[in-house]
Amino acid sequence: MRKQSLIKGTLILGLAGIFAKFLGIFFRWPLIMLIGDKGIGYYQMSYPLYTFFVAAASGIPLAISKLVAERNAAMDRAGIIQVLNSALLLMIILGGGFSAVLIIFSRQLIQFFNWDAKAYYSLMGISMAPIIISIMNSFRGFFQGLQNMMPTAVSQIIEQIGRVCIGVGLAYLFLPRGIEVSAGGAAFGAAAGGFMAGIYLIYKYIRVRKEFIVRRYTKNTDIMYRLLRIAIPMSLGATVSSIMGLIDVLLVPRKLLEAGISQDEVIALFGQLTGKAGTLVSVPLTLSMALCMSLVPIIAESHFLGRTIDVHSKVDTAIRISTVVAFPCTLGLYFMARPILQLIFPGQSDGYLILQVLSLSVPFIILTQASTYILQGVGEDIRPVINLGLACIVKVIITYILVPIPYINIYGAALSSLGAYIVAASLNMHLLKKTFNVKINYYEIVIKPAFAAVLMIIAVVFIYLNVYNYTVSVRISSLLAIAAGALIYVLLIVGFGTFKYSYIKKRFLKR
Repeated sequence: MRKQSLIKGTLILGLAGIFAKFLGIFFRWPLIMLIGDKGIGYYQMSYPLYTFFVAAASGIPLAISKLVAERNAAMDRAGIIQVLNSALLLMIILGGGFSAVLIIFSRQLIQFFNWDAKAYYSLMGISMAPIIISIMNSFRGFFQGLQNMMPTAVSQIIEQIGRVCIGVGLAYLFLPRGIEVSAGGAAFGAAAGGFMAGIYLIYKYIRVRKEFIVRRYTKNTDIMYRLLRIAIPMSLGATVSSIMGLIDVLLVPRKLLEAGISQDEVIALFGQLTGKAGTLVSVPLTLSMALCMSLVPIIAESHFLGRTIDVHSKVDTAIRISTVVAFPCTLGLYFMARPILQLIFPGQSDGYLILQVLSLSVPFIILTQASTYILQGVGEDIRPVINLGLACIVKVIITYILVPIPYINIYGAALSSLGAYIVAASLNMHLLKKTFNVKINYYEIVIKPAFAAVLMIIAVVFIYLNVYNYTVSVRISSLLAIAAGALIYVLLIVGFGTFKYSYIKKRFLKR
């Protein structure tokens, strides 16, 4: 099977992830039209349990990719299949167990969380998703370990298409039975999308399996242990990151009330923070996660083979890609916050100031993610998780101090995220330099992309204002300015030599 370079794998996963992200946004529009805010409320009650499971089990596909990459580097075909078989068994146990808990203890869970009893249908709708997604993610980890990102990318799109079409379709069919049953049909879309993507991945595996014909399996009893030893820290890292959002849910509304803000305004401000600003900030992070998924098997293979120079090269490449992605996204979200909100949420641009503050955390989140997976790719599993834990403590402290201050209020929550990720990124980068004994060329990796991003945003704002004066259309002026800005930034990056052709040929096109 042909391997893909880091840049190619990142682009494939990144573009697929962004496309899937926009499909997810469009999923909400017909649902809101069908079942309204109350129906969406039933849907949202069950969905965080599913997303928590996905975060908690997210380390296993990455562990699979790391072990498969190592076995592939050693030309151990039997070992690769053993890794997949062990991972499938582990994921079926975890996913099946979680699905069983949702089904058997659904009424008790609703009582424990003090949900409306009608949320039962949504909980039932989402209950089969964990086991299906677990099997699907095992095959994704297998292909990522072989450094072929195309099956994962295609499966992401298939999964989201299935979720949208089947989820919305069932919501429409069940609507005469009540909005709570309709919401349950929408929740089932996650399982249906995962099933469709899983069928595609199994089909791809059957075709690729012919390349792994082995006459005899060598006994290897420690694969399950290694999977767990690698996966648990990675899963903890993903879970700790999701705790950042949980901190906001638990603390921010209460602290806003302490600031003297009314209950209705608290709900509105929290919706602007999580539903608008948080959603938009997550878009560039899709590219970051694509980089991380591409990075783990490549770093693991080079480290396993003892190619120190190659590992240093991949570290340089990963940090370079991180800054090149982060800076234009940050400036774009900051200076174009209001037009972007008007473009995506017509007539609902409230919260653009929150988006501006939260956008400042994008570079630090991306650097935290990239450095965490680089370190875990070479076996430094625990310390990045500790760094994220310290960042969570910082977030809690800043939230407690700033949010109750009346003239800061909700902006304190955004600032707490910024402060937390500054701490995490700084600690990780220090650990990165210490672990690899490398010097980072800040002029090439930071200064040049930052200067290119500044020139780009000047051009974007200029184009937006002039086109808006001519067309009086936020939509047209925003789309033209963003498209022009992307083209200008690419030309500047190449012109400044941040990514020279020789660099691309050496680091990306060749392995």
